[in-house]
Amino acid sequence: MGILLVEDDLKIASLIKKGLNQAGFIVDHAVDGQEGLEKALGGEFDAAIIDIMLPRLDGLSLLQQMREEKISTPVIVLSAKRSVDDRIKGLQMGGDDYLTKPFAFSELLARLQALLRRSAGKAEPVVLHYDDLTVDLISHEVSRGPDLLDIQPREFDLLVYLVRNAERVVSKTMIMEHVWGYNFDPQTNVVEARMCRLRNKIDKPYAKTLIQTVRGVGYVLKKSS
Repeated sequence: MGILLVEDDLKIASLIKKGLNQAGFIVDHAVDGQEGLEKALGGEFDAAIIDIMLPRLDGLSLLQQMREEKISTPVIVLSAKRSVDDRIKGLQMGGDDYLTKPFAFSELLARLQALLRRSAGKAEPVVLHYDDLTVDLISHEVSRGPDLLDIQPREFDLLVYLVRNAERVVSKTMIMEHVWGYNFDPQTNVVEARMCRLRNKIDKPYAKTLIQTVRGVGYVLKKSS
């Protein structure tokens, strides 16, 4: 699921993005309100997390313009302001939930998941499946058939991204942006190295392989023929 994060504090943004990536979300980060508006107008997101105090265009003005443009993406408003009036204003401008700083990431994640359930009218799955592969987003346990696999945190993030995009080819650039959270460096082999480790655990012991290489393009989670 795609989340738009609009936050100018890079430390906070990095923590939120890392946590959401680990929970299986794809995060698109904007550092100011104007960039956030451009991203909101140009793409489709399942939810947005918007700070109020933003450069160029403040969060409430951003939210107001989104609603004026008929963008109904559910929004969690972040703010250091704790007064009831501020919370009311954020909700009146079109926010769906309001969280004051500082906050625990676990609370933000819980609120986001609840918001997504409400907007979709159904529960957000916490366990992902593909063929005989099972990925539990809560316990971070991965199994293939009856076997519980020892998957490290970054390998887990990579696997979740592959499962969420099952049978769709993802490039190295996409993987770097959504799993590592930074732009692609053509000189690095970090994707190949981590993919190799993941394959050794997911595929090597089994007759049927799931992680396929599309030469010159990227990778795809797909059952071997």
